[in-house]
Amino acid sequence: MMNLSKSLVWFRRDLRAFDHAPLHHALRSSQQVYCVFVYDTDILDELPKDDRRLRFIHASLAQLDTELRRLGGYLIVRHGSARDEVVALAEELGIDAVHAGTDHEPSAIARDLAVAEQLAKRNCAFHTYKDQVIFEKQEVLTLAGGVFSVFTPYKNAWLKRLAAHPETLATYPVDAHADAFAPPTGAPAALPALEDIGFTSGEPPLPAGMDGAEAMFEAFVTEMADYGRARDFPAEEGTSRLSAHLRFGTTSIRHLVRSARDMVQSGTGGTGASVWLSELIWRDFYAMVLSQNPHVVERSFKPAFDAVEWETGAEADALFAAWCEGRTGYPLVDAAMLQLNQTGFMHNRLRMVTASFLTKDLGIDWRRGERYFARQLNDYELASNNGGWQWAASTGCDAQPWFRIFNPVTQSTRFDARGEFIRRYLPQLAKLDGKQIHAPWLVKPDVLAERGVVLGRDYPAPVVEHDAARQRTLERFAVVKKVVAKAEDEKDDANDD
Repeated sequence: MMNLSKSLVWFRRDLRAFDHAPLHHALRSSQQVYCVFVYDTDILDELPKDDRRLRFIHASLAQLDTELRRLGGYLIVRHGSARDEVVALAEELGIDAVHAGTDHEPSAIARDLAVAEQLAKRNCAFHTYKDQVIFEKQEVLTLAGGVFSVFTPYKNAWLKRLAAHPETLATYPVDAHADAFAPPTGAPAALPALEDIGFTSGEPPLPAGMDGAEAMFEAFVTEMADYGRARDFPAEEGTSRLSAHLRFGTTSIRHLVRSARDMVQSGTGGTGASVWLSELIWRDFYAMVLSQNPHVVERSFKPAFDAVEWETGAEADALFAAWCEGRTGYPLVDAAMLQLNQTGFMHNRLRMVTASFLTKDLGIDWRRGERYFARQLNDYELASNNGGWQWAASTGCDAQPWFRIFNPVTQSTRFDARGEFIRRYLPQLAKLDGKQIHAPWLVKPDVLAERGVVLGRDYPAPVVEHDAARQRTLERFAVVKKVVAKAEDEKDDANDD
């Protein structure tokens, strides 16, 4: 156990004051603990001024500061480059060590290395702790000691390791060590308003902070038994919607996994609890993939797929704009994109459908879609977003086969059979019946007109014909077989030598 005079806890993706590894360790090892959050201009300068996520962060910070004050501490908030602000604050306060949660994104790793280097020059230590995932890096390996690239065996090994090391889910208490908080001085200072840092204020896109996370979790638990079925139907409230809270750490991944595991073991969560636990394990899986394969940020996980030639030029740009704006002429795809644009949320089934449509119906590079989702999603995190896009594009680990191409109409009739979700975001199609609404272009024009719809005026005609697009995709991806065959031949030649 360290014996430090003053420590600084740097909050980043962990905006809570319970079950918090960096805060726990700082409080246990220090006489005085300060807390800071930095509105990092290295990140914020790239964002639109009305970014919904800033409203969520701002509301969550207000709750965090209130809770820290209840415990005897307070939150310092700075605005600037985190690389500079954290070092400057540590020097100003005479800090011996800075504590933070480990972040596996490449840009965050570079930032933390730079901060650690500057702190070391000032005789200040920098400690990071696993706090975003259950198992990280190479904690879960194959029997041969390798890194997994397929989810199901990873999940089985993950569960086996958890059974062998149940202490992994132990909570990191904060209250018991709260006497180490550095107390606030003077009257409580108001946290900076969003306008003060160049963003527009407003209501957060979902209930924010620790209170919002717990309320949403408690509501979800009552519906857990039906999760395995309901999660595929976007018209239903069948998912937890806790992904943004996990992204910003307003809840604890250990808390959620403990709860899921307990429900699985007790049977109180029905079959839904084990399905939800699998989804939480997917999050660990993609975090591991990113940490061990940082090239996936810019390139395909499977190098052979970098040979795929995606559509480019003015026509591709126009198709991409139609996809972004919900103007493809495929109602489920368009409704999904409108949901994303209007709310910052998109149902997981619809993430697969829209990603497949962009890459395999329109032939557009998955990286363009990934970047668009990164700007729009409330819950955006690099590992899961990248993993999901590479899965849909067949370029990633454990991805769907490249010759498996979602039919957007089939997906629509299967998962929104009565068109309830479509009507929610495309009210101009509301008068079409449950069959017509999935493919309006197949309905006779006079019938459409009777229902107030003229294609090209009220709703666009399809920008692409699915069967023809499917054939082009099969031809586009055929190059992968050639690249793989060539690599195998070269390998055989090398072995012969």
